[in-house]
Amino acid sequence: MANLLWGKVYYNDLFAGYLREEPGNRITFTYDSSYIDAGYPAIAHTLPVREAPHISNNGLHPFFDNLVSEGWLEQAQTRLLGKREVSRFELLLAFGFDCAGAVSIIDPEPTELTEAMLDIDNPKEMAILTSHASLSGVQPKLAVIEDSGEFRPTRIDELSTHIAKFPSINHVNIIENEYLTTQAFKALLPDDDIVELSINEIEGLNEPALLIKRFDRSCGKRINFEEFNQLLGKRSNAKYDADYKDMANFILHTEGCLPTQNYLLYRRILVGLLLGNTDMHLKNFAMFHTEQGFRLTPSYDQVAASLYDYKTVALSLGSTHDLPIGGLKASNIIKLGEEFGLSAAAINMAAQDIKKNIEAAKEAISEAKIGSSSLKNNLIQLMEKRWNGTFALIGKTLSKRQ
Repeated sequence: MANLLWGKVYYNDLFAGYLREEPGNRITFTYDSSYIDAGYPAIAHTLPVREAPHISNNGLHPFFDNLVSEGWLEQAQTRLLGKREVSRFELLLAFGFDCAGAVSIIDPEPTELTEAMLDIDNPKEMAILTSHASLSGVQPKLAVIEDSGEFRPTRIDELSTHIAKFPSINHVNIIENEYLTTQAFKALLPDDDIVELSINEIEGLNEPALLIKRFDRSCGKRINFEEFNQLLGKRSNAKYDADYKDMANFILHTEGCLPTQNYLLYRRILVGLLLGNTDMHLKNFAMFHTEQGFRLTPSYDQVAASLYDYKTVALSLGSTHDLPIGGLKASNIIKLGEEFGLSAAAINMAAQDIKKNIEAAKEAISEAKIGSSSLKNNLIQLMEKRWNGTFALIGKTLSKRQ
């Protein structure tokens, strides 16, 4: 009989409990009695502190499942373990030291990593050997650390300060796209909190990367947050299986949340759609754990995905499923606002506030020192088209209803 996997779970530097594999693909998480007696907080919204184990009868609990790497990094980490296929629990145990948020998972009997199945001529893959970081998202990425003004891949047991995203052969100009889209996003919502990013080189690697400063790290400490996929109890592969209103309902019906957060979230979705970000799924929105309750994290992962083959809005919008971005109407935007519990006045105010900053967004794109003229022109033209064809009609549509 194969040995069953198990690991120690830490909340910041505090030992919180055990994650154990049991026969039949059942996995349990049990808080340690010392953690309970000390009155420490729950490690996750869906894992309240209690003596009884939290049981998942089909693999990892959604909170832990969303901590596992995806895409390129998941494939490379799988090869590092010397196998063609591994369970998500195995990946989490091997690379769970530097996860998103404040939780880490440590394997007491770590598996020896092997270079045998790695591309030794690929410096990004070789950098994974010394990094125990787990990052979601399909784009090639690594955990890196800023050291004396320079950036390098993290080493074993180091907490990263930044996430590095690299060019993709399947998505031309992807890092320039995200950089420019984020600059435009900041200009459209100047009073909102957006991630800090830049394009720079990383020591030992032979290509530029988009460097995103981690908002869940501060002075070497972890800051607890959860993506909405975790908050809503969905596994990683279900990040598209939802409505945008599911996030609004969570905010409206969860103790400690503020209804005003719904307005901020609504504006972010509107601006994302205006900029062509059709890939806004549940893992692209998140909330901090604070003493006062849940609060939105800075906005991140703003990419004009509609420039590629992603022409359908990621989640259901105003009760409309699989909505093509080209078919987006003012009525969809209004319906979404109503589902968020917003008044007609608040919906119109959101649109008018965005309108005031359209020119500033165009300027942010056109004057950026990064990105080709053709990419910049495409972003601006598509934004103008969506504004004139959809967003500019919101006020008129609301007036007709009234």
